[in-house]
Amino acid sequence: MAAPDQNFLWGIFQRVDKDKSGHISSTELQQALSNGTWTPFNPETIRLMITMFDRDNSGTITFQEFGALWKYVTDWQSTFRSYDRDNSGTIDKNELKQALTTFGYRLSDRLYDVLLRKFDRGGKGAIAFDDFIQCCCVIQGLTNSFQRYDTNRNGWITINYEQFLTLVFTMTK
Repeated sequence: MAAPDQNFLWGIFQRVDKDKSGHISSTELQQALSNGTWTPFNPETIRLMITMFDRDNSGTITFQEFGALWKYVTDWQSTFRSYDRDNSGTIDKNELKQALTTFGYRLSDRLYDVLLRKFDRGGKGAIAFDDFIQCCCVIQGLTNSFQRYDTNRNGWITINYEQFLTLVFTMTK
């Protein structure tokens, strides 16, 4: 997909920047994004996205940072829709398994049950768009952290408790 026109992005940025500060806050971003369920976008997903795209560490998104965030969200929308086979607006366990397998993950059915329980905020046995983004970001972050310790690239690591805590708490950086 071609990059959107800067004037188009500026118009969207201005609509999202409700207080006209020149920065999009987490509250403004949460109000602007839709997960298709008429519920607010997951605050943790918003936090993850702001952390990922906030290059100047202001805690907000500038217009310069907004283009990358816009592309990220629209790419996730396309990905989500392609795996939501029944067009329910959510991803069930089988759809999640298909998506993550396509992304290169080989996980047990037991772990898919764990993921579903963890990221199904609505308790409906399926994951909404915003929670799907969070699930994928968390898995990718944990995988990247794990790989830093998996120096033999054999899928096994030996770490102490403090290394484990460091791995978990620094995974989104």
